[in-house]
Amino acid sequence: MDYDRKSTVSSFYGGRRGSFDALNHSQPPDYAPSGRPRDDASSFYADRQTRTSHDVLTGGQSAGYNASSFFAAGRLEPLKGGRDEEEEAPEVQTWDVYADFNNAGPRYSTAFGIGQHQDAGYHQLPPPPPPPGAKTDGDADSAQTPVELVTVPALGAEWQLAEMKNMTKSGRREIKSEKRREKWKAWHRGETGLCGKWFTKRFLAFFIFGWAAIIGTIIAITIPRVPGLSFNSSTPLIAATGSYNASIPTEFSRYPANFSFPAYADIQVDTTSNIIPLTFNHISAQVWDSASNLQVGTGYFGQDTLPAKSYPKIQVPLNFSYVASNDSDPTWNEWYNACKNTGLYANGSRPGVNFRLILTMDIAGLPSTQSQSTQVDAAPCPIELSINAA
Repeated sequence: MDYDRKSTVSSFYGGRRGSFDALNHSQPPDYAPSGRPRDDASSFYADRQTRTSHDVLTGGQSAGYNASSFFAAGRLEPLKGGRDEEEEAPEVQTWDVYADFNNAGPRYSTAFGIGQHQDAGYHQLPPPPPPPGAKTDGDADSAQTPVELVTVPALGAEWQLAEMKNMTKSGRREIKSEKRREKWKAWHRGETGLCGKWFTKRFLAFFIFGWAAIIGTIIAITIPRVPGLSFNSSTPLIAATGSYNASIPTEFSRYPANFSFPAYADIQVDTTSNIIPLTFNHISAQVWDSASNLQVGTGYFGQDTLPAKSYPKIQVPLNFSYVASNDSDPTWNEWYNACKNTGLYANGSRPGVNFRLILTMDIAGLPSTQSQSTQVDAAPCPIELSINAA
C-alpha cells in the first residue's frame, strides 16, 4: 500500500483511504476486528522505520493506518459515477415570477375573474379575422389589429433625483461649472496645464516673462524718441528760394499797414537717441512776436524721414504775414526797421527781430503730437527792402 509521506503525526495521514460508504456497507458474517490493540501514539515514529521492519513489528499493518479504526467501505465508485438520483427524480414545477409577463405559465392572479377557468400554460391568441377591404395577406397583416405581446422586457430601475437633475439645463450648467472649478484648482496646484500637459502654472510664468522681455526689447528698438531741435545761431531765418519764394509776395505797406514775405527756419535735428530712422508725418510752425505777443507768421513742413544717430538739418517753410491798423503799430515798425535796406543805416547794420517759434511735430510711431518752442533774439531779417521802398 502506498503511504502518504506528508505527515505521520495523526493516524488520519498514516495511509491512503479508499472510497466507501459506511451506511450502505454490509459487514460479512465472519467479520471480526483485529485482535491486536493499536497504539496511535506510535504512529508518530512509524514512518521513520523501514517498511520491512515496520511490517514485521506490526504484522503487515502500520500504526499510521489501521483498517479497524474506520468503518468498512460500502461502494467503491464515486457518488455520482454511475447514476444520479437527483437527475432521475421527476421535475417539480417551481414558482416563475415572469410567468404572467411572458404568458408561459399558469395565471397566478385571479383578479377580475382572470385565471379561474384557464388551464396552466400558454394559450396563443386566435388569429384575428382580416378586415373587409383586405385583398392579400400583406394587407391583412398591416391592418390595425391587436398585436400579440409574447415577450415584454422587465421594467428598469427608477431614476434618482440626482440623475433627473443632471438632465436639466441648470444641472448641466452646474456640472460644467464644477468641471471648470476642478480644472482651475488642478492648474493652480500645478497638476495640469491649460492645454493638456502644456501651459502649466510654472511654464506659463516663464512664458509670459519671456514674451514680456521680447516685447520690451522690440518696443525699445522700434518706438521713436522725440528729437532735440536747435537753430542756427548766426542765421536762424534764411531767404526762401524756388517755387516757394514765388508763391508768396514780398511787400511792406503803410496804407493799410501790413507786411508779408517768405522765409525758411534753419533747424538742426538731434536723432542720436533713435535706433531706427525717424519719420515726420508733418511739422506745423507758429511765429509770435516777443514784444507784443502777436502772431506774425505760420509754417508747414511735410513728411520726411531722417537718419538715426545723426544731426540732420531741415528747413521749415515760413510765411510771415501781419496786418496793423496804421504804420505807427510797434510790431509793424519793428519788422519794418529790421528788413529795411542796409544803406539807410549809417553804420550799415540793421537791428534784429525777436520772436518765439513753436513747432508741433507729428512723428510716426507716437500716439500723439509733440510740441517744442524756442526763443530767438536779434535774428537778422531774411529779406532786404530796396532803398526807395516805403
